[in-house]
Amino acid sequence: MSHLLARKKSSSSLRRKQSEAGSVTSSDTTPSDQQPREVKSAPYKDQRYETLLETRGSFMGKHEVGVGDVSKSFNRRLLDMEQTLPNNSLFRDDLFDRACQNLQNKNEAKIVQDISRCIVPSVEQLARFGAKELDILVESVNEGWNNSIPLIKTRPQPDYSAGFRRSAFTNEQLQKLQPFVGELTDMSYFMATYYMYFPFLTCEVKCGAAALDIADRQDAHSMTLAVQGVVELFGLAK
Repeated sequence: MSHLLARKKSSSSLRRKQSEAGSVTSSDTTPSDQQPREVKSAPYKDQRYETLLETRGSFMGKHEVGVGDVSKSFNRRLLDMEQTLPNNSLFRDDLFDRACQNLQNKNEAKIVQDISRCIVPSVEQLARFGAKELDILVESVNEGWNNSIPLIKTRPQPDYSAGFRRSAFTNEQLQKLQPFVGELTDMSYFMATYYMYFPFLTCEVKCGAAALDIADRQDAHSMTLAVQGVVELFGLAK
C-alpha cells in the first residue's frame, strides 16, 4: 500500500515552477500549458511510444484478454439510451456538410472552437443549465496534470478532461483519501490537477489523418493514469 501514498514533488520541479512564475518573458520557462499545441504533441509523434505504453501494461490494440461481458453490456446500454438532441448544433442534417467544408485545412484552434463542444459538451456548462447531477464534476482545458504521478517523464495535458471535484466526497471519504492525495502541491495516483480527483474523460483535438495517431497516443497516456487510479482504489478496498 505504501506505493500509493502521495508524493512530494522533486526540488528541481519546484524550482522550475518558481522560475516559471518569476520570469514570464523567458521562452525557456514558459509553462507547457501556455506553449503552442505542437510542443505538447512532440513526444507522441514517435510510433515507439505505443510500445513504451505496453511496457507499462497499457495496450492500444486489442488484447487477448478482451473486454469483460459486464463492460460490454454496460456499453451497449449506453449506446441504446435515448439522447436529447441539441436544437442548434452544427451536426444538424442541413448544416453538417457545410460545417465540414468550413473546417477543411483549418488549424486545431478552429476545430476546438467550432466542433469540440458539439461532440463533448462542457460538464460545467451543462450543470449551470440545470443538470444538477453534474455539479460534482469539474473540467480542465489544455491544463497539465501536474498532480498526477507520471507513468513516464512526460505528463498528460489533454485538450479537455473531466473528473470529480473535492465537494463530490464526504468528509469521511476525504479523510480516508488524505494519505493518498496529500497536499495541494503533492502528486497522487488519484489526482490530475490539484482540484480534479479521479479523472475519467480526456479528449484531444488534431488536424489531418496522420495526426489522429498522435491524439490516440496522448489519450492512451492520459487514460492509462486515470484507469490506474481506479484500479488501485479498488485494490485498496478489497
